[in-house]
Amino acid sequence: MLIAERRQKILEYIEKNGKATVSQLSGYIYASEPTVRRDLTAMEKEGVIKKVYGGALPIAAADREIPMGIRQRDALKAKDIMAQKACKYINDGDVVILDGSSSAMAMVKYLTQFKELIVITSGAKTAVALAEAGIRTFCTGGMMITNSFSYVGQQAQDFIAGINADVLFFSCHGMSEDGNATDLSMEEVNLRKIMMRHAKRKILLCDKSKYGKVYFYNLCTKKDVEDIITE
Repeated sequence: MLIAERRQKILEYIEKNGKATVSQLSGYIYASEPTVRRDLTAMEKEGVIKKVYGGALPIAAADREIPMGIRQRDALKAKDIMAQKACKYINDGDVVILDGSSSAMAMVKYLTQFKELIVITSGAKTAVALAEAGIRTFCTGGMMITNSFSYVGQQAQDFIAGINADVLFFSCHGMSEDGNATDLSMEEVNLRKIMMRHAKRKILLCDKSKYGKVYFYNLCTKKDVEDIITE
């Protein structure tokens, strides 16, 4: 079993059961206890679990996420540049999906130049900004990740699965040197993958601060998108 697969199984077990001992995990994945301990140490550094004496506890998605306020202040100029570049992929009358990222939210002020847009978003703050700009807006609803004000979960996934869009703009937490986009939140990755399946064009917004960083969950590769926009 590959290391990534083993750690994915460990994470799934911990999240499903609310906690796990090293012994339980060793039996579950058929690996030695020293191997499990090494995995738990690495996973704690990645921020996806919390080690405790003899085992581990899950970390809620809300606790793993970087607060939206911090994300909005981070690399503001870069996000603004990306937002302007992204507009070349939009036409009047398009159906547009924006994920719950601060990078996608930065696009809102530039969308007013287009006529008869319909915008769907999983970001609560993004939805409010769109409505204030007078843009026809649909919000996915679902379970809110309180630190990022993003909606995730089955309700959000079902909403996206029921629509078709012209273009999707989404972001990630890290981009590896070989073009693999990764993230910290399994829930947001799952939703973004459904968004990708229901949009004709997929545009990834990724500022340079994210390059060379790899996180636990694989989102997509550069081959899965039409363009990767950076500043």
